[in-house]
Amino acid sequence: MKNTYTRFVASAALAVFCLVSTGMPAQAATLLTRQLDQGMSGADVSLLQTFLAADRTIYPQGLVTGYYGTLTTSAVSNLQARNNIPSVGRVGPVTLTFINARLTGEVVPVLGEAPTLSTVVVSTSRNGATVNWNTNQLAKGVVYYSATPLIAHEQLNSVDVSGLVAMTDTSYRTSQSVAIGGLAANTTYYYMVYTTNQNGYVSVSVPGQFYTTN
Repeated sequence: MKNTYTRFVASAALAVFCLVSTGMPAQAATLLTRQLDQGMSGADVSLLQTFLAADRTIYPQGLVTGYYGTLTTSAVSNLQARNNIPSVGRVGPVTLTFINARLTGEVVPVLGEAPTLSTVVVSTSRNGATVNWNTNQLAKGVVYYSATPLIAHEQLNSVDVSGLVAMTDTSYRTSQSVAIGGLAANTTYYYMVYTTNQNGYVSVSVPGQFYTTN
């Protein structure tokens, strides 16, 4: 118990030191605009911690320090495990999209920022489906789909997704549409939109479902 308490105090002291030494900006963010990992600090880490602290079963300590330490890593792992995201403890593309989908507000796109997905709409028929979506900057994309739940693994700047893939054309646009054919009638399908901007930054949608008709 003593060793655990000592580690906690040391962790908190390191968090305070990092906040002071990095000069964290005072202006609060409204959306996460970068991937986050243990050891990072900033206003976006504070935003992440505030989001996590809203559910004490995920982040029981509820500390908002602006420093991504072991407690934040554990809380992110809890969030991922609860929502069928690989429990890696860092905020990669899938987790970033998942959290931003639950936050409100707007963010102005900047160089190096991943595209923000919006208005993902699926229309279905007996043996097909069409997936439409918008992005806040020029991007191209694909749709992953499967009759079984998709499995996504976050990498540093990409996401590996299981399932079949339906592609758009190779043009960069702010509105995309993908037609999927050869589907079974009266069947549940799982899907995920995967977009890439002109600088190679990736964003994915929260995994969803659609149903083909009889």
